[in-house]
Amino acid sequence: MKRVALAALLAAMPLALVHAAEPAAREPYGIGLEGFAYPYPVSMLPLTNDGEQVRMAYMDVAAATPNGRTVVLLHGRNFPSSYWAPVIRTLSEAGYRVVVPDQIGFGKSSKPAADLHFDTLARNTIALLDHLGIAKAELVAHSLGGMLGVRIARAYPDRIEHLLLAAPIGLEDYRLYVPPTPTEKILENEDKLTAEGYRKQLETNYSLKLPPEQVTPFIDARFNIKGASDYPRWLRAFVNSAQLIYREPVAHEIPLLALPVLFVMGADDHNAPGRPNAPEALRAKMGENAELAKAFAARMPNARAEVIPDTGHLVFLEARQRFDELMLAFLSSH
Repeated sequence: MKRVALAALLAAMPLALVHAAEPAAREPYGIGLEGFAYPYPVSMLPLTNDGEQVRMAYMDVAAATPNGRTVVLLHGRNFPSSYWAPVIRTLSEAGYRVVVPDQIGFGKSSKPAADLHFDTLARNTIALLDHLGIAKAELVAHSLGGMLGVRIARAYPDRIEHLLLAAPIGLEDYRLYVPPTPTEKILENEDKLTAEGYRKQLETNYSLKLPPEQVTPFIDARFNIKGASDYPRWLRAFVNSAQLIYREPVAHEIPLLALPVLFVMGADDHNAPGRPNAPEALRAKMGENAELAKAFAARMPNARAEVIPDTGHLVFLEARQRFDELMLAFLSSH
């Protein structure tokens, strides 16, 4: 009888070991990226936007040896603010306090039901500075954050010292090329997108030069929330951000900026939101971002453009050393 029992135990052991080796199914992230780690502690600022109670997530990173100045980093549409980690480290080591918000509708911040507006996001960012007791700051802004940075600098010129636009979008008015797209159509397209399709979209639209393992966290941040119970709320906020880019251009405001402005562009960055929806004859005219930046800088009183060769849209990750050099030199100027 003992032999039978022992044989049964031994027969069962390999199967048990196999099951033990299998990883547990990963729980989905929440739509506030609960479960997705940020590189520094995250705090929340309560706000009211269009009558809705929301919370704005932010990181506030102290300087290693303070120089008394603060840099605010403004993220792009498709990325959580955690992707600024290398820039945060560079700035902190150079003596800057670094404030890194997730705008309302993005990252770990609330996903509102209402439409998004650059004026509202600008007011939120200034409210954060007021909350932290920061009278003046430097802005370093990427992609969609560049559009927001322009609006902040225009609306609150006494609060901003320098504006660095890292591969900004919005250097052209996309309404001149792309017909209006119904929100429901964008919702449908975004909901159908797969993780692999999204990776290809990033690689194509952004001319990415990063190894695949560096792109995977962006894929996770976008797709691990699909299992969340309130995913439809996130999806609508995300689509509202696409409509924000289209409906509220800032290209006409850029030449009016009087503060010091530095465009840092990737030579291979031809990102143009909405290009697939434009008439085929117009698509090739969109996304000449480096040339557009140079043309703007030539018209502005206190601006210049630097174009980094062999670099795409994620310029501060793809050309880290050159970007850091340009950023630190610019922030210490004037």
